[in-house]
Amino acid sequence: MLSLRLPGRARRDAQPLLRRSALRPAAASAAQSADFAMLWVVAALLLTGLVMVYSASIALPDSPRFANYAPTHFLVRHLMALLLGVAAALVAFAVPVRQWQAWSKWMFLAGLVLLVIVLIPGVGKSVYGARRWLSLYVFNLQPSELMKLFVVLYAADYTVRKQDSMQSVRKGFLPMGAAVALVGLLLLLEPDMGAFVVIAAIAMGLLFLGGVDGRLFAALVVIAGTTFSLLIWLSPWRRERIFAYLDPFDEANTLGKGYQLSHSLIAFGRGELFGVGLGGSVEKLHYLPEAHTDFLLAVIGEEIGLAGVIVIVALFFWLTRRAFEIGRQSIKLDRTFAGLVAKGIGLWIGFQAFINMGVNTGLLPTKGLTLPLMSYGGSGILVNCVAIAVLLRVDYENRQLMRGAA
Repeated sequence: MLSLRLPGRARRDAQPLLRRSALRPAAASAAQSADFAMLWVVAALLLTGLVMVYSASIALPDSPRFANYAPTHFLVRHLMALLLGVAAALVAFAVPVRQWQAWSKWMFLAGLVLLVIVLIPGVGKSVYGARRWLSLYVFNLQPSELMKLFVVLYAADYTVRKQDSMQSVRKGFLPMGAAVALVGLLLLLEPDMGAFVVIAAIAMGLLFLGGVDGRLFAALVVIAGTTFSLLIWLSPWRRERIFAYLDPFDEANTLGKGYQLSHSLIAFGRGELFGVGLGGSVEKLHYLPEAHTDFLLAVIGEEIGLAGVIVIVALFFWLTRRAFEIGRQSIKLDRTFAGLVAKGIGLWIGFQAFINMGVNTGLLPTKGLTLPLMSYGGSGILVNCVAIAVLLRVDYENRQLMRGAA
């Protein structure tokens, strides 16, 4: 047998090449384990939101209510929340999906406790008559935002545990219905009907995706629709919002319940196709209330125009579609809980974004829901980042399983 020996210098030169070639498969494997397209889409939404929050809030210190604030006050707080959210996302990504399933019931119970605590006078912080926040000195925690993630995890786990009873009203539907009703009652006491609508949609959506009986689901939709209609009709100020939404430019509504919507539509109209330019919005100068939170999209429409709004809509559509693709892939791999969690996160982000966009453009009645990943709000940004991390973890485990590394 012939053996070839390289000269000493040739062997030394070849060693780095051999090491690099050995590292290439590991690097390629790590790259294949990450969904970089999703990371870029989420980063685009977060950074665009950061810029637009600064633009929408820079003039707020001119108001007597915010006279003690610096022009960069909301920018700094939003940036801090963003950094905290990214740090929390890194921790959440390291947690296996099976651990999230084990924690789901306890997290749901913790969410209920927080919703009760926030209603206690002197503990919960009240803003504009709504008691929705817990002051943690560093930032204000909004339990309803945490509850959205907890409901996704709990409903997914419930659907997996009750898979054999999903056709039964007593064993499959009533326990989950009672849990959602309890959450809804606590949210309506704050009041926060917007969060209740999103949470109810998440729970109903996951029950449907989990295989609940079609007739039972149809009855559930009718009951939910009737309940929300009664809540609106029995509440004078909610009823006035509906009438104002139907004709926001009516003389009786323009300076009343239709004030926000009318100025939001004016902002979109001023923006036309390509906007008036970043920072050039007029409506944010104390004409459009909550421009940096609920009506951030209107400022985007005014400053970046229809083109910018279309890009934002496309990014949310892509993110929602990708979440459902990850969920479908998980279910094909017999990872039902992971698949339902992914679809639940997609349903949550997509539905909330749709409602916010509908409110801003006049397609839906005015409702206090922020634009996910973009609007100002520490709790919202924190929970959204964690939810995206859980979604990425589901995708990561799918890729590992398909490569046989599970």
